[in-house]
Amino acid sequence: MNEPSARRPLKVRDVKLVNTFARYLSGKNITPNQISVTSVFFALLAAACFLLFAHYSYWWLLILAGLMIQCRLLCNLFDGMVAVEGGKSTKSGELFNDIPDRVADPLILVSAGYAIHVVSYGGELGWCTGLFAVLTAYIRTLNASIGAPVDFKGPMAKQHRMAVLTIACVITALEVVFRQSDYTLLIALIVIVAGCVITCIRRTISAYRFLEA
Repeated sequence: MNEPSARRPLKVRDVKLVNTFARYLSGKNITPNQISVTSVFFALLAAACFLLFAHYSYWWLLILAGLMIQCRLLCNLFDGMVAVEGGKSTKSGELFNDIPDRVADPLILVSAGYAIHVVSYGGELGWCTGLFAVLTAYIRTLNASIGAPVDFKGPMAKQHRMAVLTIACVITALEVVFRQSDYTLLIALIVIVAGCVITCIRRTISAYRFLEA
């Protein structure tokens, strides 16, 4: 990531502890691109937790999945901070900023669909969720490539999707313990799909209005 104007607006960047850790990483022999790729590793771990839950239904696997999702988001946060604030941006930074995310999102969302037990179409819902998650990012990058402003608006941008899913993991873990069901995870994916559809429409309309103005 090279241009601050192309960054996702995040208030957490202003947190002192976050800035301190970003400076620590910047001082080490670690590149932003390496941090970006590491996010896929955490996405794989989250996916593994969901798929194991599909077979064994251990509640703690959902907690672990939520933790791995947040670790993935931390990678997404620190790669940009090390690149921009740390002055370690590279010419290939945009590739590493975007491609790992396009892999990580479907890994997490599709596997979450397969973790659903209460309906028979959980896998299909997961694939649908992953598809629309990628589509929101595609529309954002397409808009930028044709001259429209970079648009990170929601209601279901990446951080929103992962927040909904992380909260769902915690609630579903409790649901498994007390009710032996996982309706919360089902509802979360439906909410994410609906939110992604709205996000795609909003971003498309914004680009259209800008280009036609």
